Amino acid sequence: MLIRPVPFDHPDAVKLDDEVQAEYQVRYGDGGDATFVDPAHFAPPAGLYLIAYDEHGRPLATGGWRSQEANDEGYLDGDAELKRMYVIPEARGLGLARRILARLESDARTVGRTRMVLETGSKQPEAVALYTSSGYEPCAKFGYYRFHELSLCFAKPL
Repeated sequence: MLIRPVPFDHPDAVKLDDEVQAEYQVRYGDGGDATFVDPAHFAPPAGLYLIAYDEHGRPLATGGWRSQEANDEGYLDGDAELKRMYVIPEARGLGLARRILARLESDARTVGRTRMVLETGSKQPEAVALYTSSGYEPCAKFGYYRFHELSLCFAKPL
């Protein structure tokens, strides 16, 4: 398995993002994540975007982080926001999300971010299980969906 950094708008990243948006549509029936995401937000050192590839070069999993500072959406200074964690269905259970998460946390810590935060939904129990088993704890809601009843927010000190 090869995990490598790519731009957020890389064709493989766009393909996987389309897949995760389709999954959100199935789970929530709302057309996908409406949070504004600019590809520049994931450019190092203010962020990072990763894709895991199999031995044939097929993209299997993705995830990224972007810098956030205190603002009216509930972020705090030094936050690194986790975005677009996704593993294709046939590659689930292989530990790819956990490996990507560890790399993203390490990178964010290295550049001085102090807390990793994420927003997920109550209809994504697999995501909640990954994050809570990785040391994330519920926190005050933040971001685009902070007022949505199905939104769950978690944080972990870096």
